[in-house]
Amino acid sequence: MGQLGNLKQQVSLATNYSQLEGPQDLVQALIREIDRLTALLLPEQTQLQAQLGVLGPTPLADVGPEKAEIANQRIALNEQKNRVDSRLNTLATLKASAAELLIQIAAIRRSLLETEVTQRTRSVLNPWFWATLFNPPEHDRQKFNAFLQQIGATLGATWRPGERLLTSLLLVMALVFWIFGRRVAERGLTWLCIHRMPEGRLRRSTLALSSVVATVLSAWIALQLLFFTVTRELPLTPQLTGFSQDFEKIVYTCVLITGLSRALLSTQHPSWRLPAFADPLALAIKPYPTRLALALLVLVSLAQITNVTGMTPGLVISVRGLVALIVSAMIAMLLLRVNKTRRDMVAAGIAPEAGRTLAGVIYAFASIAIAISLLALLTGYISLSRFITYELVWFFIIFAGFYLLTQLFKDSCEHLFSPRHSTGKTLKQLLGIGDTRLEQISVILSGAGRAALLLIALITLMVGGIGSTLEQLATNILAMLGGDGLRKLNIVPANLLHAVLAVVIGLYLVRSLRRWLDDELLPKTEMDPGMCASLSTLFSNIGYALVLLLTLSSLGVKWTNLAWIVSALSVGIGFGLQEIVKNFVSGIILLTERPVKVGDLISISGVEGDIRRINVRATEIQLADRSIVIVPNSQLISQNLRNVTLGGSAQGVATLELMFPLDIDPEQVRNLLYETFSEHETILEKPAPVVRFSQLKPEGITLTVTGYVNSPRMVTAIKSELLFEILKRLSAAGIELAKPPTA
Repeated sequence: MGQLGNLKQQVSLATNYSQLEGPQDLVQALIREIDRLTALLLPEQTQLQAQLGVLGPTPLADVGPEKAEIANQRIALNEQKNRVDSRLNTLATLKASAAELLIQIAAIRRSLLETEVTQRTRSVLNPWFWATLFNPPEHDRQKFNAFLQQIGATLGATWRPGERLLTSLLLVMALVFWIFGRRVAERGLTWLCIHRMPEGRLRRSTLALSSVVATVLSAWIALQLLFFTVTRELPLTPQLTGFSQDFEKIVYTCVLITGLSRALLSTQHPSWRLPAFADPLALAIKPYPTRLALALLVLVSLAQITNVTGMTPGLVISVRGLVALIVSAMIAMLLLRVNKTRRDMVAAGIAPEAGRTLAGVIYAFASIAIAISLLALLTGYISLSRFITYELVWFFIIFAGFYLLTQLFKDSCEHLFSPRHSTGKTLKQLLGIGDTRLEQISVILSGAGRAALLLIALITLMVGGIGSTLEQLATNILAMLGGDGLRKLNIVPANLLHAVLAVVIGLYLVRSLRRWLDDELLPKTEMDPGMCASLSTLFSNIGYALVLLLTLSSLGVKWTNLAWIVSALSVGIGFGLQEIVKNFVSGIILLTERPVKVGDLISISGVEGDIRRINVRATEIQLADRSIVIVPNSQLISQNLRNVTLGGSAQGVATLELMFPLDIDPEQVRNLLYETFSEHETILEKPAPVVRFSQLKPEGITLTVTGYVNSPRMVTAIKSELLFEILKRLSAAGIELAKPPTA
């Protein structure tokens, strides 16, 4: 409670936006400590409650006296549980107060930021604007001298006789880690990437990431050594503590600027460069990130001194104007240099970058922001200018960092799911999929991952800024993603992850079981292939429905929450979806009642062919030329349909009509046709072939010969064979067919 009271007092005394950053961090740390203590006490509370449950309630007076040992044990457990409950209630109350204070700090910071941004002072062109900076008031000098005295006392404690050697060694170690440690770490990580990572884009992206990691890691070690050197003898005062925390943040900001710029520009190894722009452009940009980082380190540290010492607003505004002016000027010089280099390259016929759209948008955005910042300085809106420059630097850090992570994630997916690498081959064998499906999985995962990174980047731009720590960003991002507004809609990251797992695992199980049914179980049964195909299709449809229900359940969707969806669907079914629903219901009937099945030869609406597949909405019919006709299921139910092979007892009928001249011997021709059919091995003896006198016309005599075969599928081929044989025998007997009349 005392710590929370002190934080409330600090918040009440804050006069500008920056002074609230420290109390906000402390309140967040206090909430995390409360959560940690609560997590430690909850198991103890559960254990005590379980022990009391074993002892049971206090027996009634008419039951009889209870043993003294049990009564004493119950009393002791109740006392312990009451103490734990009291501490948990206190922690809950404290957390609620801290959360409320955090909301108040956010509101105050937002209000102060709006006030500072819209506040107008003298222009930077006015000499009086710089008067307080070069000739500060007496009380500001006293505050600055007091701050220097605190620094002197801290440094003097580490430089007194007997400590100078250790202090010198620690400072040299920090300098060595910063200068040489980064190079050693970068070379070591580079060696690992070259020798352990496969050649290609994944190696290139990991090399860029290793450069950033080496820079940040060496800076962290050097900074920890520096802080240990300064604070090992004398603890820091409250002012120095606040300044050291802010100084650490700006150091990491500058380190990220230099590290990300070095990794993305890669001027020493152009083939490792991730962005697709030319060497002259990279060399033109190279010196500016380091200069900008040094300027920010010095100027922002000066601004932090004015904040922690509580100097007058006039001096604070002057320092802000100095920071905004120098940073805006440096970024403007960078943009002018880039513009000149790009114009020279275009004039020489060299493309500055591969994709000019994104580069042009970024360049235009930065140019407009700097123009507004300089205009704000000239018109007296100093805080607005500083805010724009800070946000521009923060945008570069977020854009460069997430660009690197996006490329790394994309390259990792392409490598892991490539059929040319061992991981892709293993996944193909494990999942039983082909190269095309493996590439589809890679594209989907890569797209989903990059979309998630883009969402996190946008949130980071909103919730963070220069000086934000990784812990603060993670806390704010999780608070936004898992906020109450999203939880009311049951949109929770954990639920989304469970839903994705349910879809992936469910689809894999359904397809695996269907392959098991098609390849192992159903072929060993006595069912015909059509019945097996119908059962397999019905099983897969039921499985997909169960996967859908499981996914909705994982998302936390309840059927009571789907009432409006059902209402909308009912209206849609009445107007536009009735045909789809009718076909769906007809498909269920076809799969269960089975008036037709896969493999049947059917004829409907002039279409005759074999049923290849019965889907939920339509049925595929394969014609004699191997083309596919898709017929809606409702037509198979509602229209007259001829199933040639239903029941397995249908016979094919081979019928031929031949016209002969009037002067032939009908008996001879009849016997010839009958013998031809009877002697053919595929013509059945029962029913026996029949030759009929069909027509008598002036053009000739028409005879019809009919024979039966085992299957309707054989009719076309047998008719062709019979015609060849009949023409051969007619020619041998000297009998000709009737010729059509001429006009």
